[in-house]
Order: sequence, then structure tokens, then C-alpha cells
Amino acid sequence: MPPSAMPVVALSEMVSDQEADLFVLMTLKEQLTTRDGKPYFKVGFRDARREVTFPIWGNSPFAIDCRDHWTPGKFYKVRAVYRESNYGPQLDIRKIREVVGADREDGFDPAMCCASSRFDGATMFAELTGIAEAHIPAGGLRDLVVVLLQKHRETLLEAFAARRHHHAFAGGLLEHVLSVTRNAVFLADRYADYYPDMTPPLDKGLVVAGAILHDIGKVRELDSGPTGAEYTTIGQLIGHILLGRDLVREAAVEVGIDPDQLLRLEHVIISHQRLPEWGSPKPPMIPEAVLVHYADDIDAKFHQVVAEISEGKPFSRVMGRR
Repeated sequence: MPPSAMPVVALSEMVSDQEADLFVLMTLKEQLTTRDGKPYFKVGFRDARREVTFPIWGNSPFAIDCRDHWTPGKFYKVRAVYRESNYGPQLDIRKIREVVGADREDGFDPAMCCASSRFDGATMFAELTGIAEAHIPAGGLRDLVVVLLQKHRETLLEAFAARRHHHAFAGGLLEHVLSVTRNAVFLADRYADYYPDMTPPLDKGLVVAGAILHDIGKVRELDSGPTGAEYTTIGQLIGHILLGRDLVREAAVEVGIDPDQLLRLEHVIISHQRLPEWGSPKPPMIPEAVLVHYADDIDAKFHQVVAEISEGKPFSRVMGRR
């Protein structure tokens, strides 16, 4: 290896104080100001398994190049030292340039920098459809769920669940929805058995349908690309909760469904985030909605906690504590 060469490693495999060459995708560049009024840039780079954000200060030798040439959405070859700090992982950049065609000889592949689900999308989709057919009684409710899944299959295989929070990667929406639905099946069985004299009895089919469709509005709320997900105009102005209700109403016209069952499904969807500040216009007001809310909430929060631990963050934003 020539004296000037460095080993090419994955960002996600670097350990503290290691110096190496790496291929990364730039995900973020924000111009900010310190409390003292000094300008700086907050930048982000990632590979498929780790994202690092850190400042480029105004006196950095890279400050002008960052301002004029660094572009989110482009791939870069970087020589840097990986640091674990009190503010989380950071990169101390030594060299940086855009990726060129010859870098493929050193192993560059755009896919290595794009976050994606650990699980095969087609397999997840097949399992989700199978759960709908196994646990929702034949009729309008099941037909509505299957129609919506099939209509949006290709989007679901690639969609992010969020811009920055839980399951913010390609296939993340499908991974999250499948996990929530598994939770919902377990909870519905558990509490239907524990409270056999409920009047009316717990509607397991509604729980499962609500779990599968609780985030269906995100197929219209978000557009997914190499740097992540961005809000569509309708997503920014309306949001996935009401967009999900719209999708359900549209499908209901197509398949036909009992009006009362449709109303309760709509309620499960619009109440699944529980609080107005989280986006729900109404809290869960029927038992099925309660189960879907908590099936969703635990999956989103636990994923975020695991991600924060794996990224070495000293403070959990989702838990509000170290």
C-alpha cells in the first residue's frame, strides 16, 4: 500500500480514534449560528448503518469548501478520524472529495451508503398480507385492508417510516407496520382471553386492520430518496393521520364495508398517536384503538432507544434521560 493510502472501511465499523478512508453519503448541511453569533455548518454523513452529525466551524480549513461545494445527496470519499464525544459520534475530517467512477474499483457502491431495513421487503409484505387474511374475518374489512396493501405494495417496499426518528430508512415503514401488527395480534389475543365477558367483545379483526393501516397515510405524506424521506406538500399541510383516513374512505367506496365498522376503523387510525401535540385529533376512545396505540408506541420508542444505544449517544431523546 502506498504511504499516502489508507484502508477503506465502513463508517459503521469504525471505532473511536481510528483513522481511515470511507465512502459516505452527505445527508445534511445546515448553516447555523453559535450563541456568540459566529456562523458554522452542521453537517451529516452516513453509510447504511451509521449516521454522524457534527459542526464545521468557521475557522476550519474546510469551511469555505463546505459552504460552496458540499451538497447533501452526493457521495464523498473522506479521510477522517472517528471520535466518540460527549455529543455523540463525530468525524475529524482530514481530506474530502466527491466520489468518482474509479472509486468503484475500491469497493464503492451507492447502496453501501443508503440505510435500509435488515429484512427482505417481499418477505415482510407477504407476512403482513398473510396476517390480514388469517386474523381479519372474511368480508369488507379484510377486503379493504388487502386492497390498500396491494395498491401501495411498491411504495411500501421502499418507504421510510419517518424523516429522522424511528425506522427512518428504506423499507422502514413496512418493517414498523409489520412489527406493530405482530404486537397487535398478541395483545388482542391476550386481552380477549383475559376479559372474555367484555360487552361488546373485543374485535380482533378491527385491532389487526387498524394496526396494518395505522400509518398507511405515510405513502402520501413522505417521498423517499437517497438522502432519506422528505415531506410532500400534502404531507406537510395535512399529515399522515388524516391522509390515512382519506385512503381508507377511498378504498371503502371500492370494496364496500359496514358503515359502523368503517367509522371505528377511522377512529383507530386518527387516534393512534393519542395526543393532539403528536398529531391525533382524538384520543383512543374504544378498546381496539387503545391496543393499536400502545402496539405502535412501544415499537416506535423501542426502536429509537436501540438506535440511540447503537449510535453511542449518551442521552436518549425519546426517553428524555441518559
